[in-house]
Amino acid sequence: MVARMKTMTKRVAVMFLGVTLLTGAFAQIGVAVGKPQRPLPVVEHVMIISIDGLRPDRALLANMPTLRMMVREGSYTFWARTTAVSITLPSHTSMLTGVTPRKHGIEWNSDLPLKEPVYPKRPTVFEFATRSGYTAALISGKSKFATLAKPGTVSWTAIPQEANSKDTNAEVTAAATKIIEAHKPTVIFVHYAEVDSTGHAKGWGSKEQFDKIEETDGELAQLFASLERAGIRQSTVVILSADHGGAGLSHGPDDARSRHIPWIATGPGVVKNSDLTQNAALEVNTEDTCATALWLLGIPVPPYFDGKPVLAAFETP
Repeated sequence: MVARMKTMTKRVAVMFLGVTLLTGAFAQIGVAVGKPQRPLPVVEHVMIISIDGLRPDRALLANMPTLRMMVREGSYTFWARTTAVSITLPSHTSMLTGVTPRKHGIEWNSDLPLKEPVYPKRPTVFEFATRSGYTAALISGKSKFATLAKPGTVSWTAIPQEANSKDTNAEVTAAATKIIEAHKPTVIFVHYAEVDSTGHAKGWGSKEQFDKIEETDGELAQLFASLERAGIRQSTVVILSADHGGAGLSHGPDDARSRHIPWIATGPGVVKNSDLTQNAALEVNTEDTCATALWLLGIPVPPYFDGKPVLAAFETP
C-alpha cells in the first residue's frame, strides 16, 4: 500500500503564541480496512481532558459548574488512582498507553536534549486510533508532551515548541476549539497545565490554586461549547481526569495526596449520576482511561495492558 502523508505546519494566530498546529492526512500503512464495530454505535468521538495536578478534594470544594454537570450527567469516582510515581509525563503516558511506566519506558519528566526523540515503547491511544482508520488530536500546555506525538500517529497537534515551555489554559482552549471545529477528530486529548504550575508556585490547596481550578472550569465549558458548534457533542464521550494531586509545593511517589485523581465520564451511553464507588470491587486507575477509549472505538484491548475498560460507567447492551 502506497503511503501518503501531507503535513502542514503553520504558526497559529498571536493568541496561540508558541503553539504550532499540524494538520494532515496520515499514511495508510498498517491501517485497518474499514473502522472497527463499536459497542455503542452512537459514540463516534472520545475526548480525554486532563487537568494537571487536580486533587479530587480541591475539585469538590471549588465552584466548578461544568465539572458538576459532568457528574450529574455521567459516571464518576473521586478515588481513582494515578501511577505510583505520580509525576506528569510518566503518569500521562500511562493514561494514554494503558500500561505502567515500567512497560512504556517514559520515566523522566522533562524535555530531553537528545538528537533523536524518544517515544513510548508501547503504542498510545492516538496510534491505536490511527491504525484503525480514525483521526486523533493532541493539545497540551507543556512542551514535553511532544514525546507522545510520534510521527504518523497524531493527525493534529498543538504543543509549545520551545523546550520546557508552557502555554496558558486559554491558549490550550483556543487551539483545541480550532481543531475540534475544523476537523472533528475521533480521539481528542486536551491537557491543561496551570493548576499544576500554580500548585508548585503557591502550594496545593492555596487560594491561588483554588482560583485557578475555578478558572479552568470555565475552559471546560468552552470545550463543551466547541463540541456543540462542531455538531458532535451528542456523539462524544468525554472523560475528565488528572495525572496526579499534590501537597505542599510538590507531588511524588506513592503519596495518597498525590496519587488520588478524579475520573468522570459523560456523554452518550454513559450511566447518569452514577458513583462508581458503589461497586466496592471496582478500582479505577489511570491506565483504564486508554482501555476505555479503545473499547468505545471497538479497538481490541491488548493482553499486555494494565488498564481495563470501565464498563460499569456505560449502559452496555
